[in-house]
Parts: sequence; structure tokens; C-alpha cells
Amino acid sequence: MKKEELSFEENLEKLETIVKKLESGEVPLDKAISEFNEAMNLAKICDEKLKTAEEAITKLVNEDGKEQPFKIEE
Repeated sequence: MKKEELSFEENLEKLETIVKKLESGEVPLDKAISEFNEAMNLAKICDEKLKTAEEAITKLVNEDGKEQPFKIEE
């Protein structure tokens, strides 16, 4: 059974919550290590989602179906 994947925003919110807990200094060492590992995993997931989104945004498909770089012309 595959675990339901959280959205970028949900992962980021969880990451921010963990960072706040760790910054408080009130987390026992064993729990802090566990929380830190979870935060690193969430940061990796967020980074991968951002890279995927960036790749999708930087490519356009023109009328004949070929991909081309995305450019904003002013």
C-alpha cells in the first residue's frame, strides 16, 4: 500500500513546524535527532518538487509539439 503523498505546501508546513521545535531548544536530544532527520527528509522532498516544477515551467510545447525554452520577452 502506497503512502499518500503530501503537497509541497504540506511538506513545507511540516518542515517549518519541526524547525520551530528545534529552535526552541526544549526538545530532548533523542527527539531532536529524530526531528532533524525528518526535517532533512522533508527538505529533500521539497527540493525535488521545486526542481520538477521548475523543469515543467521552463519548457513550453509549441504548435508542432516540440519543446522549446520558456522566455519572457519585455
